Amino acid sequence: MKLSFLLFVLYLKLSRAAKTHTAFRNYIGTVQLRVLIKTADGKWGRVFIFDKGKVVSKNGAKHPFDAALVWSDPNTAFKVMISGSDEATFIAAANGKVKVEGMAYYIQWFNDAVKLIM
Repeated sequence: MKLSFLLFVLYLKLSRAAKTHTAFRNYIGTVQLRVLIKTADGKWGRVFIFDKGKVVSKNGAKHPFDAALVWSDPNTAFKVMISGSDEATFIAAANGKVKVEGMAYYIQWFNDAVKLIM
């Protein structure tokens, strides 16, 4: 539940920034990309769809994606994501708590987009 709420709030921030934040608008302006954040069991997730300056999102873990950040469980995902720490993400990856499916470059692009608005 906490993870779903966190992902929804992230969507709200991204969609608002797409309308009001000039640097963010420029960053996402020409991109067409789907990034999914989900748990390995497929019970929790949200896809973020970037479409030439617009941001749309859908709840659920079963959406098509270009890249996915797959967390071992919702508690780990919540704790690491709320920390905002790259180090916490690296530690989670080293411990097998998070993995990337698809193009890792797209996950880095997504992280950079989020950092622009935080």
